[in-house]
Amino acid sequence: MPNRLAQETSPYLLQHADNPVDWLPWGEEALTLARQQDKPILLSIGYSACHWCHVMAHESFEDAEVAKVMNANFMNIKVDREERPDLDHIYQHAHQLIARRGGGWPLTMFLTPEQAPFFSGTYFPKEPRYQMPGLLELLPKIAEFYHKNKAEIAGQNAKLVEALEAASTMADTNAKLALAPLDDAARDLAENFDRVWGGFGREPKFPRPTELEFCMRYAAANDRDDVGEMAVFTLHKMEQGGIYDQIGGGFCRYSVDAHWSIPHFEKMLYDNGPLLGLYADAYALTGHGRFRQVAQETVGWLTREMRDAAGGFYSALDADSEHEEGKFYVWAPEEVRALLTPDEFALIAPHYGLDLPPNFEIKLWHFIIAKPLEEVAASLDLSIESAQQALASARQKLAAARAKRVRPGRDDKVLASWNALMIKGLAHAARAFGQPSWALLAQQAVDFIRREMWVDGRLLATYKDGQARLNAYLDDYAFLLDALLELMQTEFRPEDLRFAQDLAERLLAQFEDTEHGGFFFTSHDHETLLHRPKPGPDQATPSGNGIAAHALQRLGHVLGEARYLAAAERVLTSLYPDIAAQPSGYTTLLMTLKENLAPPDIVAVRGPAAELGVWRETIATHYLPNALVFFVPNGAQDLPAALAKPETPTVNAWVCKGVNCLPAVATPEALITLCKGAADV
Repeated sequence: MPNRLAQETSPYLLQHADNPVDWLPWGEEALTLARQQDKPILLSIGYSACHWCHVMAHESFEDAEVAKVMNANFMNIKVDREERPDLDHIYQHAHQLIARRGGGWPLTMFLTPEQAPFFSGTYFPKEPRYQMPGLLELLPKIAEFYHKNKAEIAGQNAKLVEALEAASTMADTNAKLALAPLDDAARDLAENFDRVWGGFGREPKFPRPTELEFCMRYAAANDRDDVGEMAVFTLHKMEQGGIYDQIGGGFCRYSVDAHWSIPHFEKMLYDNGPLLGLYADAYALTGHGRFRQVAQETVGWLTREMRDAAGGFYSALDADSEHEEGKFYVWAPEEVRALLTPDEFALIAPHYGLDLPPNFEIKLWHFIIAKPLEEVAASLDLSIESAQQALASARQKLAAARAKRVRPGRDDKVLASWNALMIKGLAHAARAFGQPSWALLAQQAVDFIRREMWVDGRLLATYKDGQARLNAYLDDYAFLLDALLELMQTEFRPEDLRFAQDLAERLLAQFEDTEHGGFFFTSHDHETLLHRPKPGPDQATPSGNGIAAHALQRLGHVLGEARYLAAAERVLTSLYPDIAAQPSGYTTLLMTLKENLAPPDIVAVRGPAAELGVWRETIATHYLPNALVFFVPNGAQDLPAALAKPETPTVNAWVCKGVNCLPAVATPEALITLCKGAADV
């Protein structure tokens, strides 16, 4: 008989609806029952695409013996960390303080009925294994400890809450902002850069898009090609590796090795949106055709596998299929040979590494670009054109064969924040590559959110099966505001500007700490939890405070709205001591700091709609990170002063640098010269 999770919409929670565990979703009912029955809470946090979450579910939560112990001793609560990042923020940090080691998923927390954690871990096997205690022997001991040591737990909880509060308390300083942390961050990243394989640090390696974007922007502003090359080199190495799906497009969450070969096979929307924008920037900087190809294939994957018919984008693809991680993606050479002509296989084998020892399991290969196509073509005495045709034919056959396999599960909920990251990436790439259909995808996603997830002037966090729910978080508002600013530069729509203003006003009204500066992760009327975080550093996704400040600052310049500029500066001044102490952890805020000290150019390109295309195409070939360029056709109404320029029979552009607005220019080349001259502080 299904448990209470059967009434939820989260794909992750529904995966556990038939467990023998009496799971409850997080909420007042579960907390009240825990208090009434004086039971400790077993809080399990995970997500649908998580491999080790599946392992623990199969070993323990589907096991009647384990479930009997859990049900007898605990109030069992299951949480989807993607729907409830507020809870995940709190308890990941609490786990790090209690266990004194890093967190991850599945996260297994033991709480008092008052939400206070007193014991924690991540994955636990059913029986002792991997030098970890087994869940069966652990559970009775934890229950006994709870009932016999309530005073000790209360004392520990007081110290824990104090530590959580201290970690997220902004300094509330009047620090003088300066550029020095940007130089420090560039130096730190260079010291941590892998000059052989790209990326930062050792395995496991994550894409870390905000750091790559910072490197590109810093290089442009400071004439430091060496810093920019770290980002370009990393993007090259990633697309050559197995973290990139060489057959179907799109990036996996991270690589388990230092050379990007074998990924953790889940594909997340939140990685692919920012990476799409970065590959567009890398193409503008280098003109390298492979960057264009990667962007096209990633959008192909997105539209083929991740798009709801109504316009929103799904959250993730599972790492597993048929209970095996990566099974959908890996190949045996004899399988590949049987699908291809001899000439195609002769090309594919060295190109994708099938002539090397297996890189996944004893007899299985995951495709990487082991040898450049040009090198393989030369060895086979083929022209590059013939090699490209053979490769395209082989990839098409392999994709068709792979499509017949059992597919990984798909988490088909629509998250406002992750959709916003993809909207921004699509809009940016559409502009860079001259792809109006990609801009349309971004617009349709915005329209979906506005239609289905913007309810009574408030944003909801998640949507599935016709139902939008859950009070939205800082990231939802901030990322969407940022995405709208990007989208308006690709295709200007007055309704997007109005939506951006609505989001900005709600952000200030519901999330700002007006006493100390910065933004809380949850709104002022959110349910009361153990702690109310105010996140500053970048994580797997950009910092909510960083993006909020960045977007408000930019919108403030576009609208001439001093309140937005002041709120952004309060974020920077309150967090500046932390930024200065650990600059490479705050790259989103560093980019905001740069624009605080050297405001971006606000550019209005005005004229007949039919003639704007030539300007778009020319400007798109240049990397102009310090300029917001809006193409506003004659006839557009309800424009702010910065964009409400005279209508003329030919296209003209107006550039405002801070409070200094320059005379109109009549050619895109003149505009590019003006914008590039503004890169330096």
